[in-house]
Amino acid sequence: MTQGENAVAEPFGASAAANEAIAEPEAAPVNGEAGETGPGEPGEAGPGEPAENGNGEAGDGEASGRPSVADLENEGEIAADYIEGLLDVADLDGDIDMDVEGDRAVVSVVGATLSELVGPRGEVLEALQELTRLAVHRQTGARTRIMLDVGGYRKRRKEELTETGRAAADEVKRTGVAKKLSAMNPFERKVVHDAVAAAGLRSESEGEEPDRRVVVLPAS
Repeated sequence: MTQGENAVAEPFGASAAANEAIAEPEAAPVNGEAGETGPGEPGEAGPGEPAENGNGEAGDGEASGRPSVADLENEGEIAADYIEGLLDVADLDGDIDMDVEGDRAVVSVVGATLSELVGPRGEVLEALQELTRLAVHRQTGARTRIMLDVGGYRKRRKEELTETGRAAADEVKRTGVAKKLSAMNPFERKVVHDAVAAAGLRSESEGEEPDRRVVVLPAS
């Protein structure tokens, strides 16, 4: 039995709901995550991720201690073993691809019957990503920013949200009035922040999870 298979038993042993499992990093930030900043300084940090500012840029703390490519590849292998174990438990077929993008490992699961691993608005995928990060952390002892994708969902969603951010920025430029977008998760908000910044405007996040949302601001 591989280490990845051992990791499966711990998060799923009690058959808890995914949303209950995902709550663990918030209650005890074992990954050394950065929390969200105060009003006007939105931090889009998920468990195990550094806070982002309104332009989707990592804070100063991210500049130090970047993992090596070898470390990221090791994270990807651990995560792949963990996900493979989950697929076996759920009796689902899927191929696993590993890659390194920038300073994070990316594990992608592709297959024809994986929609149940994404869930409405990616909620199940977000929960699985947090569980995968916990599994990696338990073996490496280090914070991980590993990203999990299933069936290309994140890629498609990123394209949609980039267009949403651009359209919102165009509207705010035209009207001069701030625009509040619908509630989004941290991954989605960061994509929108980046798109708005690329359009030359500023954005911030307001509200509490799960109703936290991006507000696009007119030029000052």
